[in-house]
Amino acid sequence: MPEGRQVPGQYSGTVTTHVELQYLLYLPEGYAASKHAWPLVLFLHGMGERGKDLNLVKRHGPPALADKGTQYPFILLSPQCPDDEFWSVPALKALLDDVERRHRVDPARVYVTGLSMGGNGTWRLAAAYPDHFAAIVPICGWGDTAAAAAMKDIPAWVFHGQKDPVVPVDRSNAIVRALRAVGADVRLTVYPEAGHDAWSETYRNQELFQWLMAQKRPSARGSAGK
Repeated sequence: MPEGRQVPGQYSGTVTTHVELQYLLYLPEGYAASKHAWPLVLFLHGMGERGKDLNLVKRHGPPALADKGTQYPFILLSPQCPDDEFWSVPALKALLDDVERRHRVDPARVYVTGLSMGGNGTWRLAAAYPDHFAAIVPICGWGDTAAAAAMKDIPAWVFHGQKDPVVPVDRSNAIVRALRAVGADVRLTVYPEAGHDAWSETYRNQELFQWLMAQKRPSARGSAGK
């Protein structure tokens, strides 16, 4: 596939039932000529981008920026959630496993981020598979505080708008408190004047990606970082 440009793909397989997910995949410039493994960032969109039109996935976040020419030093995987559904954790894990089998992905540097419904998906995926991710970045999402202990070893940077009318900032505050109570490495950024859109400023912040790429899962075996 062309490097530095997103192309569509589709995963079809069996988790507990048959599952199909279409997605956008971005390979960084230099991928084909290299022999080493690369970091992978899984991006999960919000409710408004569900459906069967992959162009919707390009509305916000890293896939929107990649579509406009932003170059990333990692593989970017951006699936689309079907209409009227929420993110399926087993389906996302199956997709990840499939992409990791077919591409040179560093198992020590797999990350997940998402906004709104995708922020919730980020929390749930991390809680279900805490040994898979080197770091997570949930944005204006909500998670289960009871799952904090399961995620305590995953570095997290959480973002939210103080004036969010859709997902109250208290939802992020609550899970951050729960994580800190179990000794987790978690950062929280709250934008004082932002509403639900806490993602535009976040994904334009180069410090975020520098922090993300610096995280590495020490327990991963057979990894070959860039």
